[in-house]
Amino acid sequence: MSGHNHGLREEIKAYWSERAATFDQSPGHEIFSAPERLAWHHLILKHLGAGDGRHALDLASGTGVISHLMDDLGYNVTGIDWSEEMLERARAKAAKRGRPIKFFLGDAENTMEGSEAYDVVVNRHLVWTLVDPEACFREWLRVLKPGGKLMIVDGDFVKVGRGERLVKRLAAWLEKAGLLKPDTPHASREFAERHNSILARVYFSAGARAESVVDLLQQAGFEDIVIDTNLRQIHKAQAKNWNYLKALARGLQHRYAIVAQKPA
Repeated sequence: MSGHNHGLREEIKAYWSERAATFDQSPGHEIFSAPERLAWHHLILKHLGAGDGRHALDLASGTGVISHLMDDLGYNVTGIDWSEEMLERARAKAAKRGRPIKFFLGDAENTMEGSEAYDVVVNRHLVWTLVDPEACFREWLRVLKPGGKLMIVDGDFVKVGRGERLVKRLAAWLEKAGLLKPDTPHASREFAERHNSILARVYFSAGARAESVVDLLQQAGFEDIVIDTNLRQIHKAQAKNWNYLKALARGLQHRYAIVAQKPA
């Protein structure tokens, strides 16, 4: 099993390394408007407060989108990612903005960071990709200071509810009839097939439901866990980048922020 996991982890790493070149072209990855940036700021402030120089670790930081949001709010940010291609783009953004964000090659499951080194740990769209979330959550607990907080932003991208299913069927029919302009895909068919193959083999292959994530966080030792599914302002700002039906379908997905605390 460990050999299988190792192979899958390497496959995930290769996939995101190859996606790095076009990652920031996709709405929902990069931020394309001031209203969306403000909506993200509001979510962070709501659950984590202003940075005031506190140390934040951004796991699977990718091209640095969340790292820069945290930096905006006064956090001393370190981002780690296991794709050097992603990190090159993240460092270029920081250099362009003249921001002192530190980006390092690292693994979210074994960060190599010191124990009790961070006030806050954050990640976006990482948990659904994890091969061993239990080990990851124990590691994230270790690097947090007592009383420190973890914020996960993720979703269930597998289980499709009835409303979302109906909207997608309607959109497909209208596109086929020429009555709805299809959105420009930001990933090739090959990438989509690889994505689906990986998704079928990760821990949350049946969907990363918030309640399942919370159960594992509790087992790892986190407490005072809150699930926030009110991401409407973020979705509303992102919706301008898609046709109406795709935006509606996306808003119907099970997306959430989970905030948990290390016991003081």
